[in-house]
Formats: sequence, structure tokens, C-alpha cells
Amino acid sequence: MRFCQFSVGQVIAAGSHTVDESSIRAFAAQFDPQPFHVDKAAATSGHWQGLIASGFHTCSIAMRLVVDNILHDSDSYASPGLEYVKWPAPVRPGDALSLKVEVLQRRRSRSGDYGIVRWRWIMVNQQDQVVLDLIATSLFGGAKSPDSQNEPH
Repeated sequence: MRFCQFSVGQVIAAGSHTVDESSIRAFAAQFDPQPFHVDKAAATSGHWQGLIASGFHTCSIAMRLVVDNILHDSDSYASPGLEYVKWPAPVRPGDALSLKVEVLQRRRSRSGDYGIVRWRWIMVNQQDQVVLDLIATSLFGGAKSPDSQNEPH
């Protein structure tokens, strides 16, 4: 999507992904090797009663869905960061995740050189439990296109 295609209040279905045990363990082995992410036996006897995905793995899945389903032909070029990120429920092997993104704010930069989209990403599992809740800001080129000339800064 291009900057001019976003509107405040817009909700975008950003796709789905089923998580498997091997991807949980592989991601964790490389980036977050805590026992409840990599060791099935330790995870089963631990607090979570089974293997769970790293929160950062969950974020990576969401990012992939956003790239594939929203940003693939966009003029997105950066993000200054996240307002917050929360993992209210764990992601487990076999979970079928789906992501929806809501546009909270859309504006041009003061210079008018780029567009700014502030959006909330909510990912749920097959039981409709929220497993990821974040607010991100993304920067887009093309804010000076003719279709955006009459927008407020």
C-alpha cells in the first residue's frame, strides 16, 4: 500500500500464519535461547506447561505478515520505533495466528517530504486470544504526490 491509501480508522486484515515447533525452537536457539523456548522437557515441567515462542519471534511473524500483505509494493522506508509491545498470551506450537492492523493516525511530516502512519497491530490465535499488541510508527515516501496535496500537515 502507498501512503495515500491509508486512512484513519481503517482496519486491514494482514494475513495468517501457523506456528510449528521447529520454527519456535530454531528462532529461540539463535536469538532467545531460554529453556521454555528451546527445551521441550524443561518447558513442560516449567511455568508455561509447554514450549512457547519468544515474544520477538511473534513480532517477527507479524512483521512478515505486514510486509507480505501491506508493505510489499509500498513506499515504506523506515520506522522510528514502537510506542509499546505486549504479549498478553503465549504462542504455542500449532497456533494459527491472524493479524489485523488499525490505522490510528496518518499525516505528512512538517516538511511534507514523507508520510507518517501510526498503527496498532493485534495478532490473535485460533481461540481469539491476543498474543501480540503493539503500536508502531512507519515512514512512507510519496507524501508529496498529487493525491495528497490538500491534506493537513
